[in-house]
Amino acid sequence: MKIVRRVGASPRERGSLSGQTCPDIFELSDGRFAVIGTDMTDDLDGKLPSDAARAEYERIVAITRETLVRAKADIPEA
Repeated sequence: MKIVRRVGASPRERGSLSGQTCPDIFELSDGRFAVIGTDMTDDLDGKLPSDAARAEYERIVAITRETLVRAKADIPEA
């Protein structure tokens, strides 16, 4: 599996000059997406809606609103 492309603006384009705040979204060669964000699993796991679940190998990751909004134009419709 490979990273095919970044989805949205790079952290530097979003103003991260220090490398300390670098949420990011990537499209993978198998069609899935990989997200770099803050691990919020411990904080949010017990607060998931009743119709949501997380497998043991999954993590809940938060990214900034700006990261997702700037990626919107690059996300395929289908």
